[in-house]
Amino acid sequence: MRILFLCFLAFLITACASGRNLPGNSGVIVDTQGVDMSAFEDDLQECELIAEQVPVGERAATGAAVGAVLGGVIGGVIGDSDTAQRGAGVGAVSGGARGAQDGLNEEDRVIKNCMQGRGYRVLN
Repeated sequence: MRILFLCFLAFLITACASGRNLPGNSGVIVDTQGVDMSAFEDDLQECELIAEQVPVGERAATGAAVGAVLGGVIGGVIGDSDTAQRGAGVGAVSGGARGAQDGLNEEDRVIKNCMQGRGYRVLN
């Protein structure tokens, strides 16, 4: 139960720190010279909806599970069962955070690729 809470906490911190989950804050920077801003906002919103298909939560959960197993094994090899539990907890948090960050990075790539596909000059 404690590991599940730590995974959720790591995911929440990662999601909040990124700021990319906020509507209209995708992190994409485009050259707006000669761009109809109304059409741009519509296209960006559509691309953000497409990017929501990236399974960020699943990636965080998978990372947490893999991290917990690896941390537990390493902790068990190094010490006793208490060390294994702590290792599993640390592994779950770091693995969950890494998985969530990877998912958020992929969301960014999807948005940028989508905007480029719609003819915008993406600068970042």
